[in-house]
Amino acid sequence: MPRFAANLSLMFNEVPFMERFASAAEQGFRGVEYLFPYAFEPAAIAAELRRHRLQQVLFNLPPGDWEAGERGIAALPGREAEFRASVDTALHYAEVLECRQLHIMAGVAPEPAQRQVMHECWLENLAWAAPRLESAGITLLIEAINHRDMPGYLINYQQQARDAIEMLGAPNIRMQMDFYHAQIMEGDLWQSWQQHRNQVGHLQVASVPERHEPDSGEVNYPWLFEQLDQAGYSGWIGCEYRPWHETSAGLKWFERWREQQWDSWQ
Repeated sequence: MPRFAANLSLMFNEVPFMERFASAAEQGFRGVEYLFPYAFEPAAIAAELRRHRLQQVLFNLPPGDWEAGERGIAALPGREAEFRASVDTALHYAEVLECRQLHIMAGVAPEPAQRQVMHECWLENLAWAAPRLESAGITLLIEAINHRDMPGYLINYQQQARDAIEMLGAPNIRMQMDFYHAQIMEGDLWQSWQQHRNQVGHLQVASVPERHEPDSGEVNYPWLFEQLDQAGYSGWIGCEYRPWHETSAGLKWFERWREQQWDSWQ
């Protein structure tokens, strides 16, 4: 049965961040994810998770200077020491929040000619981070992101992520497959998932092209959710979408799955 995690960076923005855990639980979610927790003390977040019986499913490593346009530092040559420090920071949060998946963002290439050098740096940093995370029982996730939303991002296609996983050979590196990004770059979502399913550790969804609730746009998500259920997918599906209006008003798509979320939690 699909397990859905509310993305608290995008959903329930009607209230401050620390109040969104309660909102997610009230709407029937049993798991949460978000981009970054670092503006808050991990103990305070952990208290909200316990209070509302929520599982912390995923968050990202520190991305560098987000306001300046950085989207990860794992592939930025000369930033290796900063990257390693960011792994330690994320590990501390993950341990307190009992989170077992961390997404490592690669970064944006300032010039196309730098992509090869960046790719080599990315692989080296992943190779360093993987055993450190594995010793803590954590899966390292890498994601292909479309070049429309994030121009210049290092990896854009699912096969690029898979190639890196197979090249590195670490048992705890998996793909974070976002159907929104995959549809924009490649389409043929079900075939793509079947092709890469053994490498996929986490799924995310949003409508295309607007990135709103998964009940509109060009992707037939109800059908995809049924197929994932029948195929026995047991991971989480992160709801990384921007609600059209007030979050709870747009959760009609979630109604048929809401009551079953509790069963999956037991």
